[in-house]
Amino acid sequence: GPQFVWFQNYLDVLFHDERFWNSMRITFTLIVGAVGTEFVLGVGLALLLNRLKRSRSLITSLLLIPVMIAPVVSGMMWFMIYDDKFGPLNYLIETLSFGHVGGTAWLATTGTALPSVMVVDIWQWTPFVILIALAGLQSIPLELYEAAEVDGCGAWQTLWNITLPMLAPVMVVGFLIRFMDAFKLFDIVYLLTRGGPGSSTETISFYTYIRGFKQFSIGYTAALAFIQLVVIIFVSKLFIGYLQRQRGEEVAKP
Repeated sequence: GPQFVWFQNYLDVLFHDERFWNSMRITFTLIVGAVGTEFVLGVGLALLLNRLKRSRSLITSLLLIPVMIAPVVSGMMWFMIYDDKFGPLNYLIETLSFGHVGGTAWLATTGTALPSVMVVDIWQWTPFVILIALAGLQSIPLELYEAAEVDGCGAWQTLWNITLPMLAPVMVVGFLIRFMDAFKLFDIVYLLTRGGPGSSTETISFYTYIRGFKQFSIGYTAALAFIQLVVIIFVSKLFIGYLQRQRGEEVAKP
């Protein structure tokens, strides 16, 4: 029967499980690469959309289509796109290179598997960042831009001194949402690579799934899940503390 082992599972995870630390490294690599790219693209496209007057609503609605697609559907769709024999991606590359480049096994190669997963996440969640950034841009008072124009500020000075600082609190909230979502990324990994090749795309959520539903180590899986919860709470406290400091500085200003 089950035995009570106190904190032994936590000690094994933190000090004896190299696979756990590898999955954490892969997870944070994915977060930095995918979420960072999403925010760069999202803010840039939001700045462009904010300048539009007539077709802004239509273009924004079209950009939101990837967000409305279920992750299972998008995972299967990209699995077919990445197919090394019949996928349209390799066909397009071979067409543009006039047949000099052979088919690449995007999901079966260690060097391309994790970037391929990142591309899917970027494709699906960049519109979410665009929506948040666009809402933040439209909430900035126009009087600030008028005062900057009167003072002779250029476009870059206005961007760095007005737009980005005013947009920062909104983007911090958006980054926190995307961090928590990307930290528990499972469905796309399961559909595209199953954590492979080897363990090159094995995120912490997928590793927890393996220990719980493949190896049936229930106590060990509970310890893994609790450690993930602690990490998410710690990072969330950092961002919430930043927001509170920003609000405190705004209140303290005369």
